[in-house]
Parts: sequence; structure tokens; C-alpha cells
Amino acid sequence: MPGAESRASLALVDVGAAPRSIDHEAVQRAVADLLGALGEDVDAEGVRETPRRVAGAYAELLTSPPFRLTTFPSEGYEGLIVARSIPFHSLCMHHLLPFRGLAHVGYLPGERLVGLSKLARVVELFARDLQIQERLTVQIADWLEAALRPAGVGVVLEAEHMCVSLRGVQRPGACTVTSALRGAIRDDEHTRQEFLDLTARTFHQGGTAA
Repeated sequence: MPGAESRASLALVDVGAAPRSIDHEAVQRAVADLLGALGEDVDAEGVRETPRRVAGAYAELLTSPPFRLTTFPSEGYEGLIVARSIPFHSLCMHHLLPFRGLAHVGYLPGERLVGLSKLARVVELFARDLQIQERLTVQIADWLEAALRPAGVGVVLEAEHMCVSLRGVQRPGACTVTSALRGAIRDDEHTRQEFLDLTARTFHQGGTAA
């Protein structure tokens, strides 16, 4: 039957972190207490529903939807595969303020390729958490290395952190860049340079792609 061998060679794996346990009622009480401590009238019309809204917002920001990882044979392809400028947002675990930016994710295939949209899904899987950018970068790279067993993995994240832009030093537009390189993308000079050229800085003040 034509195409049967190709379809049989696809691999589908359901992916998703263990569901986070969120006590919505406890979050609402905590937000109401915070508003009161900040001097707000929690019974005022504009604030009355704020605890419920905040609980729902944090539940959404901290819950990553599951997805199905699709892989298929590399068919002899030996070049880099890079998904550039994947938008992401996460929450700083130190201040509970957002940071957002662009992820550049690439790999040098081994025997398997991954569906291109799944690279963005993996970024989201780990971004929907209380995070620091350094750990997020490493988690994405480690996951791809374990799931695909490729010859190399490279991840570069560029992000603006609201805890830098809005408080403390207050420097809007400051961009933090982190990277994690594995295998041939780290060890082979030519491959490393090719990956870095393909993921050249694209983030500028205002948080959009150049």
C-alpha cells in the first residue's frame, strides 16, 4: 500500500507536564488580602472582582497545554534546522512580573526529525511556569536532547524583563540574552558559528523582531 511505510515510521508521543495544583479560592483570598494591605478597598466596584480575575490569570499563565510530539525519519537530512523568533512569555519567580521575548531553537538531526510547530510547543511547555531565563534556556535544550537524541541542540533566548524595566534600575528595552548549546553545535566550530549566524540578535527596544 503506497505510503504505508512512511506513515508507520511516524512516532507520536503525548507530552505535558504534570498538572499544576492551583487552589483558586486560596489565591483569591490571598489577592484580597494583598489589596487590603496595599490600602485598597476590596469592596469598591472596580476592585471587587479583581481577586477572581487575578486567580484566573495566574492559572492561565502557569498552565501549559499538553501536545503530541510528532517525529519522523530524517531521510538523510544532515543540516541544521532552526526555528527563529518564537514569541514567548513567562513569569519571573523572584518578582512575579512577566518577561517576554523571542526564542531561537535549533538542532542537528540524528535519526529523527520533529514537527516544526513542536519546537514552539516545547518553548511554551517550560515558559508557562515561574522561571528565570537561564533555567528556561537549559530546560528547553535538555528536553530536546533527551527526546530527539540529535547530533546537537542550540537554544538562544532574548527577553525583556519587567522587573528590570518597571522597578529597581528601570531600564525599559534592556534585553537579556541566554544560550544553551549541546553536542556538535557546541563542539564543532563551523556548526556553532552557523547556528549563531542563523540566530543573530533580532530583539530591539520595544520587544519586537527587527
